[in-house]
Amino acid sequence: MNIITLTDTMLVVEPQGLDKVWSFKRKLEIPLSHVRGATFDPGANQEPKGLRAPGLALPGKWAGTFNKDGDKSFWNVSAPSETVVIELIDEHYARLVLTVGQPRSVVDAINVAVQPG
Repeated sequence: MNIITLTDTMLVVEPQGLDKVWSFKRKLEIPLSHVRGATFDPGANQEPKGLRAPGLALPGKWAGTFNKDGDKSFWNVSAPSETVVIELIDEHYARLVLTVGQPRSVVDAINVAVQPG
């Protein structure tokens, strides 16, 4: 599970509990200007993730960095029905794939925060 916090200028993702250990991340801070948008995507877990480096990959649990077709993605998913995908530009990761509480509300809040004007 992840906690997502939005400020006026930043998107902050904080893995919770052992997910910090498994994903090798305590916190991700992304400027909102580098966030393209977010989608609620329970089916994202079905797609190939690529090579894990470093992280954890078990049936039903993915945490860490995955490289696929030259793009890096950060995964921290343990509940496919609550998966959010956040697309990024000009960042270390091309996207974040995360389990969050209330995924539809999180997606709405992110998309409102990144809308111009």
